[in-house]
Amino acid sequence: MEQRTEPQQSQPYGISSSVLRPGVRRSEVFGWALYDFANSGYTTVVLTAVFSAYFVGVVAGGEAFGTFLWTLTLSLSNLIVMLTVPIIGAWADQNQTKRLGLVWCTAGCVLSTACLGLVGPGQIWLGAALIIVSNACFSWGEGLISAFLPALAKPHAIGRVSGWGWGFGYFGGMLTLGICLAYVLWAQGQGQQASEFVPVTMWVTAGIFGLAATLSISLIRERRAGQEDTDALTVVRRLRQTWHQASQYRDFIWLLASTVAYMGGVSVAIALSAIYAQEVIGFGQQEIMLMIFVLNIAALLGALLFGHAQDLMGHKRALAVTLVAWLATCFIAASVTTKSGFWVAAAIAGTSMGASQSVGRAMVGLLAPASRLAEFYGLWILATRIASIIGPLMYGLVTWVSGGNQRLAILATSLLFVIGLSLLWPLDLTRGRRAAQQQPPAGQD
Repeated sequence: MEQRTEPQQSQPYGISSSVLRPGVRRSEVFGWALYDFANSGYTTVVLTAVFSAYFVGVVAGGEAFGTFLWTLTLSLSNLIVMLTVPIIGAWADQNQTKRLGLVWCTAGCVLSTACLGLVGPGQIWLGAALIIVSNACFSWGEGLISAFLPALAKPHAIGRVSGWGWGFGYFGGMLTLGICLAYVLWAQGQGQQASEFVPVTMWVTAGIFGLAATLSISLIRERRAGQEDTDALTVVRRLRQTWHQASQYRDFIWLLASTVAYMGGVSVAIALSAIYAQEVIGFGQQEIMLMIFVLNIAALLGALLFGHAQDLMGHKRALAVTLVAWLATCFIAASVTTKSGFWVAAAIAGTSMGASQSVGRAMVGLLAPASRLAEFYGLWILATRIASIIGPLMYGLVTWVSGGNQRLAILATSLLFVIGLSLLWPLDLTRGRRAAQQQPPAGQD
């Protein structure tokens, strides 16, 4: 059974010193959450609302293979992340270079996103290559920024602080999308085509990401733990040692296994919701962007609500509730034939997305040894990227084999949430936290 850890006293929903570790300033937490604000525009505009549909409908010319090619591109990028992110995390832990790594990952994502503005009709390989690079840099940065969380929040409030970050992130996604939507409406009023206004949305997204991330990184502190610089061979050896000691972290392993399953379904929503709305429900470009905007409002509320609720009701129970909501989303989306019905599915999906991502990140912080935070968050990112390969690729294959039946594909996606629930069941958070706290400092195993 999961043991809930209650705060010592009730606090208002804000940045209170009672939820922060000694020596942590409120400005650091703001800076940490601001990175979620900065990078959320990338997933919202590039992967979900704008470039995904543009890639299928314009770059690939609306050909039947377009959806499968999009999912294949994302899968290849996530495969690269899967093979590299644990090593990057372990290196950052040993050498205390999370902040420096974040600078490079941010620069890579911002520049490649800006270059997406150069992709026009028929330039499939250029578009695919830039998506691979930008998504990889985004994913590496996501793992590094998450690794700062346990050093900021006390254990009883880690879910709350994680929720602040996700909530602030969805606000950033909405702001970026809102600016892009306003421009698109203006451009269409001027008679411009997608090949003319989509590039500008890529430059707007890159600019907001770069500016907000610069301020974020300037506020974040790297807390040194006394480790000496380590070469690459030692890092790989240490990572291999962690895998060999997996039995000592069995609850973390259960969490990773559940994450691979349920995040596969979440990845379908992120990568293919705009395509589904366009191809199956008949949404236009403005309707798609408005839908994603509303979805982000729901996700913000879900992240904030469950960020607080998980500290009260228990992290495992909170995650289970969100997975049941995801199941409902799949069944509704597969059965509705009207735009109003699909709006209901989108609202539930948004709330579930914010909640499940916030709870998952907080649980990693509770199950990771203090000296291996970036490494364990790297393993979590590894799990999410395996999921990002399995989910969209499965969706694309089902669509292809069934002759374009995306309703069948969304029903198949529901199986991933069922598997995620079943793998979550054996996890004991109290036992997992005890195992993490008993681990010796890195290098003394």
